[in-house]
Amino acid sequence: MSQSFWETEVAEELHTEQPVVEPQAEIQLPEHQAQSEEPHPEPAAEHEPAAEPVADSGALAVSGDEFSALEERILRTVSLLKRERSARAEAEERAAKAEAQLREQAPLVEGLQKELNGLRAERDHVRQRVERLLSQLDALEL
Repeated sequence: MSQSFWETEVAEELHTEQPVVEPQAEIQLPEHQAQSEEPHPEPAAEHEPAAEPVADSGALAVSGDEFSALEERILRTVSLLKRERSARAEAEERAAKAEAQLREQAPLVEGLQKELNGLRAERDHVRQRVERLLSQLDALEL
């Protein structure tokens, strides 16, 4: 089965978009290595206030451009979803109309099939009569 419009467009977007930057998990070092690798604070740094507030370790820092790109992708996805839902509703409506039309025409088709079978039977009967007449004419000419 082929891909739907949505799957095709999303696949194209994934190939053309910049890769999504996912947060990287902190690497957990064994306790003896973590203690030995911690930097020792310098005496001057103890008295200076921090330049930026420390964020939670679970928080993700996102730049304005990344946020705008994410927002744009979400808006396109919502738009795509709306179009797909609309197209699906139209397709379901067309399918319902086609089914109703099929139900209406089924008796007509059945009647035409019976008529066709009757005409074929009549043709065979006429053919047999003509063949009999021709055989009688051949018999008279002898």
